[in-house]
Amino acid sequence: MKNILNRPDRIPEIYGTLIALGLILYLAIMYLVGLAHIIELRLLNLFIILAGVYYALKQYARTHAGNLNYFRGLVTGVAASVIGVTTFALVLFIWLQLDQHLMNTVLKNSPMGINLNPYISCAAIVIEGIFSGFFVTFILLNWVNTDEINTPKKVENTPGKIITSGKVIGEPLGTKH
Repeated sequence: MKNILNRPDRIPEIYGTLIALGLILYLAIMYLVGLAHIIELRLLNLFIILAGVYYALKQYARTHAGNLNYFRGLVTGVAASVIGVTTFALVLFIWLQLDQHLMNTVLKNSPMGINLNPYISCAAIVIEGIFSGFFVTFILLNWVNTDEINTPKKVENTPGKIITSGKVIGEPLGTKH
């Protein structure tokens, strides 16, 4: 039986779950300490997403013989963050439905005020989290070592024709054959 953390086909799900657990734990701590009303503290969620995506990319490289393709890394990182944020938003939605005091606190301290409800709150968190995940993944992929992108062979332009590897692959518009 394989170790669950070494499943190369389940990296986004595994690290997305870890991101969700981190976000839920952070919210629970802020709630218990009495700081859940400070909306600006959600900026620290970015660091939880950053850590989850970073370790997902490291795991991808480790389970693929040290190779990290840029675009597959992009899909892995964004998928992990989407899974994590969506799961967190679902838990938060249930929490806001059960705890009217937390919802009232969010209403009182939010710029949207009375127009906010659990549905809009959680949808905003999902949208914010998806964009944060994409941003974090993009930054990390430009920081960590990824595989070289395949470069095309030398392309020569001659008047009227595009030649690559000795074959004519295109002719200008309006030429007769």
